[in-house]
Amino acid sequence: MTRRRVVLGVIAILAVHFGLSGCAVGTGPDVVSVLGPWTGDEQTAFEQVLDGFTRETGIEVRYQGTRAQNQVLRGDLQQGTPPDVAVLSNPAELAGYAASGELKPLDDVLGAEAAGAYSPQWLRLQRLGGTAMYVVAVKADLKSVVWYSPATFTEPEPATWEQLVATGQRLAAGGQRPWCLGMGAPPNSGFPGTDWIEDILLHRAGPSAYRAWAAGRLAWTDAGVRDAWQSWGTLVLAPGAVRGGSTAALLTSFADAGKALFTDPPGCVFEHLGSFAIGGYTAIRRPGGPPVPDRDFRFFPFPGAGTTGPSEVAADLAGMFHDTPAARRLMAYLAGEQGQRIWPSGGTTFSVDQRLVDQDVYRGDVGKRIARTLAQGTDLCFDASDLMPSAMSSAFYQAVLEYLAHPDRLGTLLGELEQVRRSIGPQQWLDLPCGPA
Repeated sequence: MTRRRVVLGVIAILAVHFGLSGCAVGTGPDVVSVLGPWTGDEQTAFEQVLDGFTRETGIEVRYQGTRAQNQVLRGDLQQGTPPDVAVLSNPAELAGYAASGELKPLDDVLGAEAAGAYSPQWLRLQRLGGTAMYVVAVKADLKSVVWYSPATFTEPEPATWEQLVATGQRLAAGGQRPWCLGMGAPPNSGFPGTDWIEDILLHRAGPSAYRAWAAGRLAWTDAGVRDAWQSWGTLVLAPGAVRGGSTAALLTSFADAGKALFTDPPGCVFEHLGSFAIGGYTAIRRPGGPPVPDRDFRFFPFPGAGTTGPSEVAADLAGMFHDTPAARRLMAYLAGEQGQRIWPSGGTTFSVDQRLVDQDVYRGDVGKRIARTLAQGTDLCFDASDLMPSAMSSAFYQAVLEYLAHPDRLGTLLGELEQVRRSIGPQQWLDLPCGPA
């Protein structure tokens, strides 16, 4: 059989509005349908994993890639035509599907192998806070990092919040723009700002407050939450702090903002962005030259992160919505060592399988540091906006954009976010441990 990938993109989004089925049409005993968030180069990389599965099993995979995978999945479930497997980054939403019976348990699919592959913290996540295994972390990202070019920034790396603020002020006073910042990420524009606020809250208020906030038990009007927003404003709203100012940040894609790290002269010095930024950096080509090599960028842990504090992490989680033999085999493959090896071999994607850390999978010191923190770290906290119910996280994204445009409205914005929190039933929140395992 000639293998064909079904990549719908924008068509899939329209399918939700017009009541069309996206994934399940045409599946059979030797076909498995997959809905995921990756398009472009990321899709190409993921399809290498799927190609390996097809070579091993003879089972065809039909992949549908869209940035609006949450919306597409909801539409497909309403139509009664969900994909066999879907990949989401929101554990709270997946936990809801598990509670309704739409997401299938995986304990007898994955067997005992999973226990040896993942640390206790990742096992808790993949069990969605319960006792049964429901999802597989296909790939993960380290969020508590600040990127820079060693050719531009030659000072000691800031190790405290005060040092980070002082360094930014010193750079701005010398005519340099301290921060690259881009908020554009349809349909989730604003998420880079939520990562900022989450990291600040985690390292200034501590893991207990962070956990309570992510689980819906801490008010948005709490002094610690307000402090996180105001602290972010101290860094990025100061005159000369952001390349182009906050207006430019609102109009700039998160994928483009960091390119200014490598221009001549540099347009900015630092970027706070997850480890997925490596893929964007290595794709940049200087005029007349080769792509940016990984020796040209470095990172330091967000002040208080790394060896001296918790690290914020995120993951794309695959779950099974049709319990078929083909879907079971794909889930086992995605969780297994062979499937987990393929994607990281490109150097920009990271597995949480502990068995891969010391193997010849990750290139360069940067990649190895990230991989080790993700897979073997014991002081990890999952991305709070990904843990929150979708109504809360969507309101959070929007509030970030409004704060950058109108920082004087912070009190009003926090009050509105608190109203959203109070409107969400307690059963919709997911409470996962944060900090040392």
